Amino acid sequence: MSLTIIIKAVVLLLTIIISFLVGSILKKREITRRIGDIESHIKKLLSDAEREVANEKKEAYLQGQNLIFKMKNDSEKEINERRLEIKREEDRLNQKEEYFEKRSEALAHREAETAKAELELVKRDKDSQDKATEINKLVNEQKAELERVAQMTTSEAREVLLKNMEESARHEAGRLIRKIEAEAKEVSDQKSKEILALAVKRYASDYVAEHTISVVNLPNEEMKGRIIGREGRNIRAIEATTGVDLIIDDTPEAVILSSFSPIRREIARQSLERLILDGRIHPARIEEVVAKVSDEMELSLKEIGKEAAFDVGVHGIHHELVKLLGKLKYRTSFAQNVLQHSMEVAFLCGIMAAELGQNIKQAKRAGLLHDIGKAVDHEVEGPHGLIGAELAKRYGESPAVIHSIMAHHEDTPPESILDVLVQAADSLSGARPGARREMLETYVKRLEDLERIANSFNGISKTFAIQAGREIRIMVNCEQISDDSAVILANDICRQVEKEMTYPGQIKVTVIRETRAVSYAK
Repeated sequence: MSLTIIIKAVVLLLTIIISFLVGSILKKREITRRIGDIESHIKKLLSDAEREVANEKKEAYLQGQNLIFKMKNDSEKEINERRLEIKREEDRLNQKEEYFEKRSEALAHREAETAKAELELVKRDKDSQDKATEINKLVNEQKAELERVAQMTTSEAREVLLKNMEESARHEAGRLIRKIEAEAKEVSDQKSKEILALAVKRYASDYVAEHTISVVNLPNEEMKGRIIGREGRNIRAIEATTGVDLIIDDTPEAVILSSFSPIRREIARQSLERLILDGRIHPARIEEVVAKVSDEMELSLKEIGKEAAFDVGVHGIHHELVKLLGKLKYRTSFAQNVLQHSMEVAFLCGIMAAELGQNIKQAKRAGLLHDIGKAVDHEVEGPHGLIGAELAKRYGESPAVIHSIMAHHEDTPPESILDVLVQAADSLSGARPGARREMLETYVKRLEDLERIANSFNGISKTFAIQAGREIRIMVNCEQISDDSAVILANDICRQVEKEMTYPGQIKVTVIRETRAVSYAK
C-alpha cells in the first residue's frame, strides 16, 4: 500500500516535472517567437524611418532648389531695375550737362558782348569828349572870326538880332495860319479816336497765352519706365511718330512735351494720355493711337473754325479756310492767340463799320480772315499778308476782302475804307493793355533803348519811360531848350525812335519844359 502510494507519488512528481519542462520549453519557444516578431517589427520601423528620412531629404533638397531659383530671379529683377534706374540717371545727367553747357556758352557770349559794349561805350565817351572839346574850340574860333569880319558893336548886333526876330515873328504868323488849317484834321482825328474807343469799350475778350511745352501728369513714377520702354523703344517711337521731344526728368509724376508746333504738341499730349489710360504701351500701339488722334485733330480743327465763324457771324467760308481758321487756335503772336485775335479784329471791324455806315458783314469777314496766312506761313515763304491774300483768292473770297488782307500790314498800300478799318482793328487788338506779353529781357531792353535815344540829344535833364514802354517823358533844361525847340526836339526823338526800334502799336513822346522864378520876401 505504501509502495503504491510512493510509486504514484513518484509518477506524479515526474509528471509534474515533465509538465514543467514541457511548459518551459513551450514558453521559451513563445518568447523566441515573440522576440522574432519584435525584431521584424523593429526592422520594419527602421526601414520606414529610413524611407521617411530619405523623402524628407529629397523634399528639403527640392525646396532648397526652389528657394535658390526664386532668389536668383529676384536678384536678376532687382539688377535689371537698378540698370534701368542707372540709365535714367545717366540720361538725366546728360540732359542737365547739355543744358549747363548751353547756359555756360550763352553766359560767355553775353559776357563777351557786355565787355565789347563797355569798350565801345568808353570809346564813344572819349570820342564825345574829344568832339565836345573840338566843337568848343571851333565855336570860339568862329566867334572871334565873326567879330573880326562883322566889325560890329554889341548894340549893332542887337539891332540885327531884333530884325531877325521880326522876321521870325512873321514866320510864326505863317505857322499859326497852318495851325488853323490843321484844326480840321484834329477834329477828324478826335472823331476817329472816339470811334476806336467806342469799339474797344464795347468789345472784351478772354486772353490765353500759349507755350512751347505741355505737361502730362502720370498716375505714378513707374509709368515713366513704361513710357521709356525696353532700351528706350517706346520713347523713340513716340518722338518719331509725333515729331515732339519727350523730356523725362526728376519732376515727380509728370513728363514734358516740347515742340514749336502747338498742333503736334497737342496730338502728342492726347496720344500719351490715352496710352497711359489704356496701359498698353508699345511701338505698334503708339503708332495706332497717334494715327487715330491725328484724324480726330483734323475734324477738331474744322469744328473750331466753324465755331469761330459762327460766333463772329460770318458764313459761307470755304471749308479749307475754315480748317485753316481752326489751326490758328494753336498759333500765337507775341504770346497772343491768333484765332482769338482774329475774332477780336472781326468784332472791332464790325463795330467801327457800323459807326461809319459801311458793310458790317464784309468788315467782319475781312477782320476774321486778315491773319489766315499765319496758319501756313511756316510752310510757305513770304509775308503772311500776301500768303493770306493768295489763299483767300484761291478759295473764292471777294476782291475787297483779298486786298484788305494784303494791305493790313501795308504789304500793299491801302485803297479803301475797309483796308483802313482792318489796319486799325488789328492795331487795337495787338496794342491794347494785356493783349500781348513780352519777355522780361525784351521789355527792359526796350525801356533802356527809349531812354538812351532820348538822352542822346542835347539839353536833356531827365528821361522816364512809362506806360510799359508806350510813353517816354523827357525833362529839358529851360536855359538850353525853348518852347519852340521843345516841339522840334519831340519830333526829332520820334523820328529817331522810329528809325532804331521795332515795337507794336505806337510810342508817345512828351517833352516837358519848366521855368521857375523864385524870390524871397524879407
